[in-house]
Amino acid sequence: MTSTTTAPPARSASRQIAESVTVRFCGDSGDGMQLAGTQFTNTSSIFGNDVATLPDFPAEIRAPAGSIPGVSGFQINFSSRDIHTPGDEVDALIAMNPAALVSNFKDVRPGGLVVVNEDAFKQSNFDKAHLATNPLDDDTLQGFRVYRVPMEKLTAEAAGAFGLTTKAVNRCKNFFALGIVCWLYERPLEPIERWIGQKMGKNPAIADANTAALKAGWNYCDTVELFPHAYRVPKASIPPGVYRKITGNEATAMGLATAARLAGKQLFYGSYPITPASTILEELAALMHLGVKTFQAEDEIAAIASAIGAAFAGSVAATGTSGPGLALKSEAVGLAVMTELPLVIVNVQRGGPSTGLPTKTEQADYFQALYGRNGECPVAVLAASTPADCFTLAMEATRLAVEYMTPVILLTDGYLANGSEPWSVPKIADLPRIKIEHPTSLNGDAHFMPYRRNKIGGRPWAIPGTEGLQHRIGGLEKQSVTGNVNYDPENHHEMIRQRQEKIERIAERIPEQTVEGVADADLLVASWGSTYGAITTAVERLVAQGKRVAHMHLRYLNPMPRNTGEIVRRYKRVIVPEMNMGQLLFKLRADYLVDAKGVNKVKGRPFLVSEIEAAINTALEELAS
Repeated sequence: MTSTTTAPPARSASRQIAESVTVRFCGDSGDGMQLAGTQFTNTSSIFGNDVATLPDFPAEIRAPAGSIPGVSGFQINFSSRDIHTPGDEVDALIAMNPAALVSNFKDVRPGGLVVVNEDAFKQSNFDKAHLATNPLDDDTLQGFRVYRVPMEKLTAEAAGAFGLTTKAVNRCKNFFALGIVCWLYERPLEPIERWIGQKMGKNPAIADANTAALKAGWNYCDTVELFPHAYRVPKASIPPGVYRKITGNEATAMGLATAARLAGKQLFYGSYPITPASTILEELAALMHLGVKTFQAEDEIAAIASAIGAAFAGSVAATGTSGPGLALKSEAVGLAVMTELPLVIVNVQRGGPSTGLPTKTEQADYFQALYGRNGECPVAVLAASTPADCFTLAMEATRLAVEYMTPVILLTDGYLANGSEPWSVPKIADLPRIKIEHPTSLNGDAHFMPYRRNKIGGRPWAIPGTEGLQHRIGGLEKQSVTGNVNYDPENHHEMIRQRQEKIERIAERIPEQTVEGVADADLLVASWGSTYGAITTAVERLVAQGKRVAHMHLRYLNPMPRNTGEIVRRYKRVIVPEMNMGQLLFKLRADYLVDAKGVNKVKGRPFLVSEIEAAINTALEELAS
C-alpha cells in the first residue's frame, strides 16, 4: 500500500470509532459473496487497514439454490492494529437469503448488525431452508439489530436501465449489498469502481449496471437514514513499504517461481486439479513469461511422475495436491526418495478422510506427510503459518530439496490457501539465493559415482546427456556410491541409514526454534500450521493480562529444530492445539517424553481466539491447583 483513498462524504450520521471490525457476507453460491468480500477486502487494504479473511465455500458443486448446503460466505476482519485472524464473533452479517441467515446468525455477537435481503424471505425459500416460520418475524434474531432491505427491488431500480435481462440485473445485488457495507464502515468506492471497469469493461452494460447497484447501495444508506450509527476504523500503523493483498495459494506459487528464478532454473509444476490446491496451478500457468512450465496431468500419479522426470532432467520441480491426492502420489514419493531427486510436494490440507470436506480446512495430514509411504521412506516436512508465510516456505522447501537432494513436503491448508492478508513485497536483493551445481566431469573417477555424498549427505545432481555421467535410475535399491542395483542386506541397511541421516542433518542448517510470550512461564502452547494466528492472538491477550504463558510455533516439522526438545522440557505443562486428534502432540510426546496435553478441533473451521484462551486458562487453573 503506497497510497490511500478516502471514502466519499456521508450524511451527518454519527461515526463511532472502532479498533477492529468483522464482517461476513453470506448467500447462495451464485450470489457473488466471494466477489463482494474480496472487493471489500481490497478497498480496506487500500484505505490502510490491516486485514485477514476467511472465505467459506459450499462443499457441493451444484447444491440446490437457496438450500443450506449451497450457502457461500466470506468473512473479513479489518483493523487499525496488527491482526492475525479473520475474527471470532461477527460484528455485521449480510445475509442474502433465509438459508444464509440461519446458517450464520449464531456467529454474530450479541447486539451485532444483521442486514438481510428482505426480498428473498418468501415461502419457497423457507421451504428450501427447512424453516417452518419466517426468522424475521419470530424470535430467532432476538438480541441483534436487524435491518430489512429490499435489495432485489432496489437493485432492479438502479441497474434495470441498461438493457440487461432480469436475471442479469438480479445478479448485481451483491454490489448493492457491498455499497451498504462500504457506507456503514466508510470504505471508498473508487477502487471498486475501477475494478468493475477493468473486469467488466468489455461489456459496458454489465459494468454500468454493477456500478449503479454499488452506488445505489451507498446512496440508500445515505438518504433513508437506515442506520443510526456508522463506523470508522482508522488506518493501521504499519511499516512503510510496498504491500499487496495475497492468498496462501498465490504466495505458494510466487515462492516456487521466485526460488527457481533466483536459482537460474526453469520451474516445472505438474499437477492435477483438486480443491483447495487448484489455484496454485492456475497462478503458475500465468507465469510462463518467467520461465515457468505447467502441466495439468490426467491424474495425480501422472502429475508427480512428470515432476520427478523434470527433476531428473535438471529443472526445479514441484507438484501440488490435497490429502486424497497425496495418498495417490505416495508410491511416486517413494520413487523420488529412492532416486534422491529434489522435489517440492505441496499439500493444501482439507477435511478428510476420503473425499471428506473438500472445501473446509483441516491440518490432519502431518502423519501422512511423515509416514504415508511403504518402507523406510523419510522426507523433509515444512508447514506454513500464514498466507504470506507460504511464499517464504515455498522458497525454503525448494532450497532444502536441491541442497539435500530429497523430496520436501510443504503443508498448508484450506484456511491459508484461500485466506488473505497484506504482504510486504520483499526486495529481490533481500531474498536468499539458491545455488545449484551440476557435475560436468568424472573428477578422476573411472566411472560416475551418483551416490557419493557431500558433507551434508546430498548426492550429485547430474543432467542426463552429460558426457561420461551415465548412471542408473529407478526404484530398485542402489549400491552405495556406485548407484548400481544392489540387493545385499548390508548395503540396504546402509542406504536406509544414509537417507535417514540426510534428513536428520537438515536440522543443522535451519534456524533454532524461538519462543514468544513469557519465556520462563510454567505453561507452553505448542503449535504448527494455520493455528498460528489464533494462538498468537490469544497468547498476546493473556500476557497483556499478566498471565504467564509462552508460545512455540513450529514451521519445520521433520526434522524439528535442534533445540525443540530443550524448549518443551523446560515447562511444567505443554498444551498442543491442533485441527486434528493430536498428531503433533503424539510426535512431541514420543520424541521428547513430555506429558503434553491436546486441544483438538476437527470441524472444518479454524480455531477461534476465544477457544484458545479458554484452553490456556483451564491449563493455568490446573497448574495453580
